[in-house]
Amino acid sequence: MKFAILKSASLTGIVLLATTACAQPNATDMTNKAGQQSGAQLQSKQVAGTVSKSSVDSRLRQVLAQAGIKTQILSIVPSNLPNMYQVNLAEQLPLHITADGKYVIQGELQKNPSKRIVTKTPARSTSAQIGKPVSASMKSDILANMGALKNMSTKTPFFYTAVPGVIWGATLEGVPFLLSDDAQYITDGEISVIENGQFIGLDATFEKLKNQSVLSTLDTKQLITYPATSAEKAVIYVATDVNCPYCRRLHKQMPMLNATGVTIKAIGYPIYEESPEQMRGIWCQGNEDSRRKALDQAMLHGKMTPAPASCKTDDVAGNREKAAGLAVIATPAIYREDGVLFQASFESPEFLEFLGVE
Repeated sequence: MKFAILKSASLTGIVLLATTACAQPNATDMTNKAGQQSGAQLQSKQVAGTVSKSSVDSRLRQVLAQAGIKTQILSIVPSNLPNMYQVNLAEQLPLHITADGKYVIQGELQKNPSKRIVTKTPARSTSAQIGKPVSASMKSDILANMGALKNMSTKTPFFYTAVPGVIWGATLEGVPFLLSDDAQYITDGEISVIENGQFIGLDATFEKLKNQSVLSTLDTKQLITYPATSAEKAVIYVATDVNCPYCRRLHKQMPMLNATGVTIKAIGYPIYEESPEQMRGIWCQGNEDSRRKALDQAMLHGKMTPAPASCKTDDVAGNREKAAGLAVIATPAIYREDGVLFQASFESPEFLEFLGVE
């Protein structure tokens, strides 16, 4: 498996475009190259223990060769991401890899242009914290050091990853990124895993635990639930948009899914330009049964129910912001209750197998 070659742009200048399909905007990535500090400066940031640099270099070259990386490795130096090494490749973006060769990120690091306000060394995370939101104090420190980045706010989600000192974040539009826990370096790469000498994709354990954390924070009163009409066998969460054709196709299958024992919890996740106000109107209906009927009208007949004049709230926005931590790429995004994302067609036989129902 080879890593994709990423196109270059600047995260600090992200422009999020309105989509004309059932897809979220893709992440743009970084231009500024890391590795400009001297080897001595970098080494002081790397927790290497008693393992010599030469033995780490040799081991990582062996791991990457076994995993199928055929590109020439120019050098391996301590990364600006904590507890990682930077593997500089010929004519490709660098890799950042843990000393044990298990966790890998591909991408340039961009130096955060913000003034560093908090200078203390953050407390590093533990394995028990993987996939959990960062502490309130760490989030405050991260945001204090990101003052020049206008798309960061107290609503921005941040989570601990499996690499101590590397934090996962996402913009409110769901564009994921990684950063050092002192917020000095950022990349739009994501953490992949090498296991038994092979790349096995993104860190599924982290993704599952992170998604569990996100789903647990959703306001149940702002979900529209379609309960199972037979003995409940599965619960799924669906990020949906009333103008997404694929969401409408899934909606037509809901009675069948309910009959097989699947309870569906719809997260209002507008991505089309006209959707936020239209979906606010649906969520403004007086009770859940009325909201369900209004959502059915929109999905099955294209008929939008306007918000009553008395409704001044937006009951879609709250869960939409919390769901940014799911980093939804396209709607409908379907998650099992345990946080696992379904990554194939919901019209395929594998869907019911994924749900554990017949």
